[in-house]
Amino acid sequence: MVAIATAVFGAALLIQGGAMLTEFALIETAPETESSSTGGGLSALFLVGFAGIVLGVLALLGVHAPVLTAVSAIAFGAALVISSSAVWQLLTSRSIAARFQARSPMLRVMASEVAAGSSGLQAMAGLAVIVLGILAVAGIFSGPLTLIAFLVAGAAIVLTGSTLSGTMTGFMRPTGATARVTP
Repeated sequence: MVAIATAVFGAALLIQGGAMLTEFALIETAPETESSSTGGGLSALFLVGFAGIVLGVLALLGVHAPVLTAVSAIAFGAALVISSSAVWQLLTSRSIAARFQARSPMLRVMASEVAAGSSGLQAMAGLAVIVLGILAVAGIFSGPLTLIAFLVAGAAIVLTGSTLSGTMTGFMRPTGATARVTP
């Protein structure tokens, strides 16, 4: 069961990386943005996601399953820590800030706080997953610690992903001045 969770979480990292890459592509093509580097975080998501799928399949085949799944938990945690800066950069980019300029100042402050909280949550969850993975590799309750590490990592991905999607779609809602009620 842990081997399947490893492969599924690797696929989840690939999906999150693809979604973030799509948003960065939209930001980079906007005329009001300046070019910025985000390669490290997204590269980590794609590489670790692919490696997680491979390690999950190998563990599913029975090749040192407890060690491979614990090592993949460490890699997943490292990817979460490294990509947390890309999450922050995406949420605070100039293009996103320009979309919020027409909104109230309170909404801009709230969006900035959400960005900081979301990236901080992802980084702290990544550190927790790394520690749990190291303890699992050391042989201390390998199975349960690996499952807990995947649970923490999955919760971080769900919370960060919902924050990203909520922030990206939040600017589309009409303001009070532009909203029209149709009977």
